Amino acid sequence: MASHNDTGKNGEELAAKWLEEKGYTLLNRNWRYSHYEIDIVARKDKFICFVEVKARNFSPFGYPEDSVTKRKFKNLQKAADEYLFQNPGHPWIQYHILSITLHPDKDPEYFLMEDVFL
Repeated sequence: MASHNDTGKNGEELAAKWLEEKGYTLLNRNWRYSHYEIDIVARKDKFICFVEVKARNFSPFGYPEDSVTKRKFKNLQKAADEYLFQNPGHPWIQYHILSITLHPDKDPEYFLMEDVFL
């Protein structure tokens, strides 16, 4: 497996633990519809949250969240629409981006952007 795949899987594991520590209840991980995927579907308070996780090793040339393009966000919305169709009864939704910067000599750095719309 390529190292960026390992980074992604490691990032999703870290994200799941971090979100649970912050009071989110995880409902699904890597939920797929066609060729679309939602990294994490979680509940917090009255909201169903569709979370896009981006993890990268530290680089002075950008942050993990920079790689969430408008196209990627639209794909997340399409998958979320199908999720809501298959799992009705959730009137309140939000889209989040959880950025994780991995450092070789210190703990990961988390940056959560809540209620995002691109």
